[in-house]
Amino acid sequence: MERIERIHALHRILTASRYPVTVQRLQQELECSRATVYRDLAYLRDYLMAPVIGNGEAGFRYDANEGDRFELPGLWLSSDELHALLAAQQLLARSGGGMLSTALAPLQQRVEKLLDEHAGGRRMPVERVRVVPHRTRRLDEAAFRVVATSVLDRRRLAFEYRARSTDEATRRNVSPQRLTHYRDNWYLDAWDHDRDALRSFAVDRISGARLLEEAARDETDEQLDRHLASSYGIFSGEPKGWATIVFSAKAARWVADEHWHSQQQGRFLPDGRYELKVPYSNGRELLMDVLHYGADAQILEPPVLREQARALLSLALSQYDR
Repeated sequence: MERIERIHALHRILTASRYPVTVQRLQQELECSRATVYRDLAYLRDYLMAPVIGNGEAGFRYDANEGDRFELPGLWLSSDELHALLAAQQLLARSGGGMLSTALAPLQQRVEKLLDEHAGGRRMPVERVRVVPHRTRRLDEAAFRVVATSVLDRRRLAFEYRARSTDEATRRNVSPQRLTHYRDNWYLDAWDHDRDALRSFAVDRISGARLLEEAARDETDEQLDRHLASSYGIFSGEPKGWATIVFSAKAARWVADEHWHSQQQGRFLPDGRYELKVPYSNGRELLMDVLHYGADAQILEPPVLREQARALLSLALSQYDR
């Protein structure tokens, strides 16, 4: 019996029982271990807010004053779980007509069945919940397949890369490490053999991708995390310092609930503004996110990042003086 079936069965048992139900009886009816019974009771009480009372000796029941009013919620997925299921469902739906459509059909049916089960047995109108891509870039599917193959087959990869920052085209010979999906776009984390360093490449800027016969060099997870995930955003590396940004009281209502970095530090100031500190290596992406808030954000530290923001704002303002 799957967990969702056990929870529904447990709810029915407790609803129908006038007296406490022993753990032994719950084990028999739910066909599970004693530890599983306790986990399901805790989930029902703590996560679904059911009025479960009792203990392992006397048994468990619903509080007589609240049990009649309690119902299992129609949807009890977390936001991350719902997003993952809906994203998978909509992605599978968009793949129709391709070579994967037949192979993935059972998976799509399973996802839709799972969504329906979590809706309390009713059909979930998934069309009323949307997963909207944001700033998705055009991607060469042929290049993506070669890149993904190199990552999974652990083979070196050669390609031409045209960086957006310089528009310069260079040939790269790399050992792929990870394929990362970030902000609706794909990036390749790889060891660049010509530069003898770890680099991240936007897959949509890769062309002429070609698998090589040599096996890829493997970097440790610790080294990859330290270099690629320890600082702010996809343009990461060893942190060079911390940035301090102060947001207006108006913007604070948004920023205080946002996750910018795993090591971020935030606090409300006495006047209602919000101070956020994040580690960073390359300031490009951090500046883009800060400038997104316009006049509601101000970089205080470090001075060099503050000056870069001032220069960008001055340049933007000059576009309106013509």
